[in-house]
Amino acid sequence: MKVLTILGARPQFIKAAAVSRAFAQYDEIEEVIVHTGQHFDANMSDVFFEELKIPRPSYNLDINSLNHGAMTGRMLEGIEEIILKEKPDWVMVYGDTNSTIAGALAAKKLHVKVAHVEAGLRSFNMAMPEEINRILTDRISDILFCPTDPAIRNLNKEGYENLENKIVKNGDVMQDAAIFYSDMSKAPDFSIADKFILMTLHRAENTDNLERLKNIVEAANEIHEEIPVVLLTHPRTKKILEREGIELNVQAEDPVGYLEMIHLLKNCILVMTDSGGLQKEAFFFAKNCVTMRDETEWVELVENGFNKLGGADMAKITAAVHELLMRENDFNIDLYGQGKASKIIAETLIAG
Repeated sequence: MKVLTILGARPQFIKAAAVSRAFAQYDEIEEVIVHTGQHFDANMSDVFFEELKIPRPSYNLDINSLNHGAMTGRMLEGIEEIILKEKPDWVMVYGDTNSTIAGALAAKKLHVKVAHVEAGLRSFNMAMPEEINRILTDRISDILFCPTDPAIRNLNKEGYENLENKIVKNGDVMQDAAIFYSDMSKAPDFSIADKFILMTLHRAENTDNLERLKNIVEAANEIHEEIPVVLLTHPRTKKILEREGIELNVQAEDPVGYLEMIHLLKNCILVMTDSGGLQKEAFFFAKNCVTMRDETEWVELVENGFNKLGGADMAKITAAVHELLMRENDFNIDLYGQGKASKIIAETLIAG
């Protein structure tokens, strides 16, 4: 059985590496990896693949820095050619990027079965391109690998139990990756305090809205006066802060690699973020999280008290930080499969 895996961003490679390791345990599976090039990332060098033990892609389409329509269209064209050449039994896509929907569409129009990893997630915010991508990808997938019970509930509410597809709760492959890489973590090349809060800020809904951006930065500055805040500053965020003259008093550092990020997660006392993935990674490393968004796809983290939504409200953010710093949670609860998600994917595909 041949599986054609479509990837487009560095986090997807890290997730897919966990699944590739599971595939390698079965003689029945041959995997071919395609990198669309969607997120051009200078950090994806030889060292990236060697250090993280990630399989190198067989194809690199090098499609990036285009508007949504042009990017998705060119990806469709490129992936279609590869499908016709490789003749896979399955095309596997991850998450909610343009690469995800392009891979699913190309496969489905060529009558190749589609497996969607991280299916069923919903923010219910149609202003997010990711929401559109994930909804459309789910609808044309043959197997929907759902990380959580809420993801399955979302699909059932949309009538998926009446459609011709298979819904599988497999857990979260990101937890598989976190477990695998935990012992490989390494310190970044900047110093950190004994107790600090780890922060990231990059979503367009926050960075492109100056009022939201200023409120979030003001909250971070205030919190930093009590507890050091280490902000990994996305280049785009940094550019906007400098252009608008927004005063940033926290410890601002350049983004780090995945192994350095794990080190920071292990050693911080709390996470503040507007990232989807980092909300889960905080949980994987037993840290509470304040999310600077008005909604989250990972509702189970909020429902179980590991995460609080602060939006872009200074008072809500600071109150959430203070509340979660005092809260002692039991992180032994099984929300994401505890490292078995990738194995379930492999066994499900083999079973057909």
